[in-house]
Amino acid sequence: MRFRTVLTRAAAVGAAALLAVTALTACGSDETDAADNPYGLLQPGVIRAGTLTDAPPNVFLKDGKFTGFDNELLRAVAGKIGLKVEFVGTDFSGLLAQVNSGKFDVGSSSITITEARKKTVDFGNGYDFGYFGLDVPAGSSITGFDQLAGKRVVVVQGTVQDDYATKQNLDPVRVPDYNSAINQLKAGTADAWIAPAEIGDKSAADSNGKIKVAAKQLSPTPTAYAVAKGDDKLREALNKGLDEVIADGTWSRLQAEYYPGRPIPADFKPGSGSVAVPSPSAAS
Repeated sequence: MRFRTVLTRAAAVGAAALLAVTALTACGSDETDAADNPYGLLQPGVIRAGTLTDAPPNVFLKDGKFTGFDNELLRAVAGKIGLKVEFVGTDFSGLLAQVNSGKFDVGSSSITITEARKKTVDFGNGYDFGYFGLDVPAGSSITGFDQLAGKRVVVVQGTVQDDYATKQNLDPVRVPDYNSAINQLKAGTADAWIAPAEIGDKSAADSNGKIKVAAKQLSPTPTAYAVAKGDDKLREALNKGLDEVIADGTWSRLQAEYYPGRPIPADFKPGSGSVAVPSPSAAS
């Protein structure tokens, strides 16, 4: 009996020691993971960003590469905090939910900050302003937003333009992407398209005279990158990187490259608003 008791006690001591070693190893693993991936990214060192493929000059594909003002700015911001970016194409209607569910670390698609969207995601500091553009088929008599009542107005589903059209009681036709909206105008199945102005300008210029820009108006809120609710470490890091690319002139250079000649509203301050913005000429 005594021999069996000694063996039982020895086994218990051994099991306790094994559990202690396992616990220490697990803690060490957690600490290592936290050090290697401080922002909790899907892949350490790489921001997986959901974006669109068809919205130039903001976000689009060129020669198989994701580019545009928003995406090139995000690359520069990520570089300031020691990260790379992997872009993945998606539809705008599902982008915010995909960010909050963890499919993407960041949403990059000229996302206008709204109170409704804040219920789904958190936003970094604003990096751009925007205008609504009103595109119509060539030959249309529509010249302003006040002439849309009773017209067949197309919008991309889930966008701030969709919100605007709905609030104006226009009963808009919702499509999944910008190409679908453009095709409706070209085919004459829509009377007007409410678009981000820069995208509307580019679409009209590329339409071989089939589409024209009828009007523009300033959007009341800025655009920003979206992160999952509560992802404060990544959001704060992006804000820091954004201020750095504003200070070193990258933001001004990209503005001049992708929006040549577009005036910047006097009251718009990108980032935290505490960083001086170099002129495009000084940044080049």
